[in-house]
Amino acid sequence: MSTARGEFSSRFGFLMAATGSAVGLGNIWGFPTNAASNGGAAFLFTYIILAFVLAYPALMAELIIGRHAKANAVNALRGLSTSPAIARVGAGVGFAGMITVTLILSFYAIISGWMLAYMFASMADIARLESASNWLTQSGTTRDAVFAGIFYLLTIYIVVAGVRNGIEKWSSRLMPSLYLILIILIVYVLTLDGAMEGLRMYLVPDFSRVADPQLILSAMGQAFFSLSLGVGTMLIYGSYVSKQENLPAIGGMVTVMDMSVAVLAGLLILPAMSVAQLNGIQIYDDQGALIAGPALITSVLPALFDQMGDGGILVALAFFALMSIAALTSSISMLEVPVSYFVEDQGVSRRKAVILLGVLAASVSMLIIWNFGLLFDWVVRLTTEFSQPLLGFFFAIFAGWVWNRNALLAEIKQGHADVESGLFWRIWPWYIKFVCPLIILAVYIQLII
Repeated sequence: MSTARGEFSSRFGFLMAATGSAVGLGNIWGFPTNAASNGGAAFLFTYIILAFVLAYPALMAELIIGRHAKANAVNALRGLSTSPAIARVGAGVGFAGMITVTLILSFYAIISGWMLAYMFASMADIARLESASNWLTQSGTTRDAVFAGIFYLLTIYIVVAGVRNGIEKWSSRLMPSLYLILIILIVYVLTLDGAMEGLRMYLVPDFSRVADPQLILSAMGQAFFSLSLGVGTMLIYGSYVSKQENLPAIGGMVTVMDMSVAVLAGLLILPAMSVAQLNGIQIYDDQGALIAGPALITSVLPALFDQMGDGGILVALAFFALMSIAALTSSISMLEVPVSYFVEDQGVSRRKAVILLGVLAASVSMLIIWNFGLLFDWVVRLTTEFSQPLLGFFFAIFAGWVWNRNALLAEIKQGHADVESGLFWRIWPWYIKFVCPLIILAVYIQLII
């Protein structure tokens, strides 16, 4: 049993939704510290190149498959298959993507709940509610469970409303807000003492590091994962794109916009960390590496905001609002992946599918919260380091080897009649067929080793 599918009403709506999916918490804390730890501008330069030579071709594979099939990942890959055996592999990849993205959402919601808690703590500080602020900023299973639950309610509220009235509508509101808050914070932080040292750390290149395999692998991983590739989110969003849209053009726009947020985040985080160090706040761990990940957001920066006095409360409120927006625009795309399957393939109503799957993911989150030390890092590594690259490899194989070349060209031509004579078609088909699978496989093997 099938149901009527949604579709983005405009190119702007798609761009905001797709960029929102790509832009997440990892862009804002992961990219800057990766850059600082791997040669500054040398990493930035390598990342930009790899975003276009690896991430963009893989993104295009998902978008083109999605728009052609106008279906969820399971049916889309199964529909491209030329034999029952390949159809089973395609369905398996689609189901694996749904499981992976649900597990990603389960730990992502926990971290996102922390961002909401710190945002509300800033509001409590403004209201001079010290005890409430202390509870909101102290780690604990009750606090984590409550705010992960609130984050799920926000995500469910948006996804229940559908493609146009939910995902597109809220992405079109949240993403411009994210850019505005990010730019305001950058301008403010750059006026503080010590900020220029962080800016030099970020923008002055150490070209002796360019050939460093670790730098290349780090930049490659950042470029690949920052675009939400391998789990079907971009395939689903591609399936909601009009046949009249020029896919190579809008795919390029999404890549550029995702990179722009990562680069802007570097202009905020690295100067802020340098300011923090000048104020006596520890920014390096016991091994001498820059503090990154959740510890950066929940210890280093809050300590800096505390030293700013009353003005720091407003800065903290803006920053954690920024983080919450980035988290929410990603989570709605994650939940949409399994929802689309149950709505289209199983005939479940959207409302029921969203609530049931949201509750399922929330249950996994609660299990992780109550067994945090045992499960959290394990789930993160399983999904982002092992499952995602392998699934990305299969998406490239289906686009490059399974799908008929003429049918592929016909699909792209629907929104770009002259594509055959352009640079994209001269490079992309053989690139996605040979180069992308080999690069992704190399990254995957390196991660295992």
